[in-house]
Formats: sequence, structure tokens, C-alpha cells
Amino acid sequence: MTKDKGFDELVTIVGKLRGENGCPWDKEQTHASLLPFFLEEAYEVIETVDQEDWQTLAEELGDILLHVVFQANIAEQNGEFVLEEVIDTINEKLVRRHPHVFGDKKAGGAFHAKQNWEAAKQEEKGRESRLDGVPKTLPALVRAQRLQQKAAYVGFDWEEVDQVWQKVHEEMDELKSAESQGIRKEIEEEAGDLFFAIVNLCRFFDIPAEDALRKANKKFTRRFQLVEKELKNQGKKIEEATLEEMDEIWERVKKD
Repeated sequence: MTKDKGFDELVTIVGKLRGENGCPWDKEQTHASLLPFFLEEAYEVIETVDQEDWQTLAEELGDILLHVVFQANIAEQNGEFVLEEVIDTINEKLVRRHPHVFGDKKAGGAFHAKQNWEAAKQEEKGRESRLDGVPKTLPALVRAQRLQQKAAYVGFDWEEVDQVWQKVHEEMDELKSAESQGIRKEIEEEAGDLFFAIVNLCRFFDIPAEDALRKANKKFTRRFQLVEKELKNQGKKIEEATLEEMDEIWERVKKD
């Protein structure tokens, strides 16, 4: 089956599901009601990439594509727009925002290419601030990194990583100072500043901070569950184990 034929078949299937004799659940969905499911599918894509499970990734990307077609079908029935407008808009946008590929501008590397994209986007949207457009609902680490990137594209950035390290240590000292004073509001503020500085460090290392923390969560979960398993093998409940016993198993698990 060709790509075009397969896509057309997907559009036909979705249309039938939401048609007069279609599926009751599919027919009652709205733009808003689908959002939780779309978000779940997006996180499933992230998980399969983390696991390097490419066969499952193909399946999950299909689920994302279904949502695009589904949302477009709802819009068409509501008289808002049609699927062709979605495709035409993204095609035109990709060409317009890549003048170094489809025009006569030059891009010395990925950073410069992204600068071109951000500058074009700023002009198109008529935004007052370069920080506009970063969704407030993004996970905090993702949003922090995007805000920093947008500022960096106009030159508001550290010149070298040592300066970022200095900022991290500075924020850590300020957090310790706030903790010694026992003022919760200041502790919270300084903790946020330290997180922001760590995200900046990740950005300099070209590491998505959200990915790094997600993988750290996964590692902690795996090791802790092995501690639980080992204690169970010893006939102990984790609540009965001492911190020293758990630490000893943790270190063995970490080495293995």
C-alpha cells in the first residue's frame, strides 16, 4: 500500500467511525475531550524512544497520526477547517521558516538555523517578547529550557560553561543560606533558582533536562524495587528494615 493510499484510508476510517452509523464513543468526542488521550499517546512515544523500541514507536506514532486526523474530522464537522488546511499550513510554514534551505539565506549550523526559525516565527506571530509562545502548561523543566533557548537565540546567554557552573554553586550557597534562616518562601525561591541553573547547565551540555530527570526517576525506581525484592527474599518487610540494611543493598544493586 502506498503512503498516500494508506493515509487516505485512515481518513476514510475515521470519517466512518464518526459518521451516522459509526461508533457512539467516537461520535461524541470533542477537541477538548480528546486532549487527555493525546497527551497519553505523546508520553507513550517518549517512553518507546527511551526504550529504543522502534517497532512499538511505529505503532505509537500511528496513534498520534490518528489524533491529528480525528481532530481535523471534528473541525470539519464543526465548520472550522479541513484536513487539507492542516497539511497546507505546515508545508508552507516549513518552507517559509527554512530560508537557508528553500531560499537564499545561510545557516552556519544548527544553532543559526534555529535562530532563523525563531526570528521568522516572532515576525509572523507579531509577538512583543521573544519569550512569548512558550506554553505555560509545559512541564516546568521543559519550559525552563525553552525559555533559556529563546533568550540564547538573541544573544542573552553565558559565554562559557564555567560561568554556568559558577551560577550553580552560587545558587546552591543561596539555598543553604535560606535554609539556615528557616524562611520557607525564600527556601522555595532559591530551590527554584537552583533548578533553573541546573537546567541551564543541561542546555550547555545539549541534554534535555526533562529527559535527564525522567531517566533518573526510572533508575531510582528500578534500584528501589530491587532493594524491596532483596528484602522480601530475606523474609523481611521493607518497613522492618533499617536504613543501614537498605543502604547496603542499594550499594550492591548500584554496583551491579
